[in-house]
Amino acid sequence: MPLEKYLDTFPHIAEQVFLHASAQIIGDVKIGQDSSIWCHAVLRGDVNHIHIGVCSNVQDLTMCHVSHKTPSKPEGSPLIIGDYVTIGHSCILHGCTIGNECLIGMGTTVMDDAVVQNQVMVGAGSLIPPGKVLESGYLYIGRPVKQVRPLTPEEIAYLRYSAEHYVRVKNNYLSASK
Repeated sequence: MPLEKYLDTFPHIAEQVFLHASAQIIGDVKIGQDSSIWCHAVLRGDVNHIHIGVCSNVQDLTMCHVSHKTPSKPEGSPLIIGDYVTIGHSCILHGCTIGNECLIGMGTTVMDDAVVQNQVMVGAGSLIPPGKVLESGYLYIGRPVKQVRPLTPEEIAYLRYSAEHYVRVKNNYLSASK
């Protein structure tokens, strides 16, 4: 089983969540209903918390971590992922906030205290620096990211579609394991 406690804190997993056997979910991690965590992903909520909303997916080889609390920063930097979010393969998410209906492209790094507002698409291989805020409704690409253009209505619809597609895929995996 990919769940492990840290000190006295054990991950909380909602109903109908798929956790691949090779994933590692450690400590203060909450995963919302119908979400999925894929092959070799690591969610390490040891020195702060990680919260993932409903119908979100964290794809293969993604690393999710947090920053600890300090006197100058009493809340530290937890990791928050909203609802209907797709996190592509091999991303690094560290102490940041991802809003609802976002797509974070493969190989993207999102650093401490960055905020990705709702309905944002981030191109593959991007770097979101510490504290950067990405405004809702835009495509961002680059290292560091730059706002490229507004999302089309079709792209906005695709953000939710992508997450719902992963709900269907994880349901296939859950059905096959019964």
